Amino acid sequence: MKVKINRNAAKALKKMLEQEEAQGKLFRVYVTSIHGDHAHYDLMLDTPTDNDVVVKTDKEIDFILEKNNEYLEDVWIQFFHVPKEEWLITNPSKGAHHHHH
Repeated sequence: MKVKINRNAAKALKKMLEQEEAQGKLFRVYVTSIHGDHAHYDLMLDTPTDNDVVVKTDKEIDFILEKNNEYLEDVWIQFFHVPKEEWLITNPSKGAHHHHH
């Protein structure tokens, strides 16, 4: 499982991790809802359990992912400042394309 993260997102998350309430915690990427073939994601501060795997990124931030959740296989976390500040969490291997059976 892997997580990719853009530079803006890494900066913003690092800032959050420096805060008091984040001590000893990591960011968990989790699925908030699933629509047909794609999922919606969110982030929260959490600590890993036995059901989780901790994934390192190339930006020195580790993420908690639920083991064996196919929707979390290749998560791509981006943060944009323009046109407005917003987080975009997608999974290029799920959604963004349709499977025809």
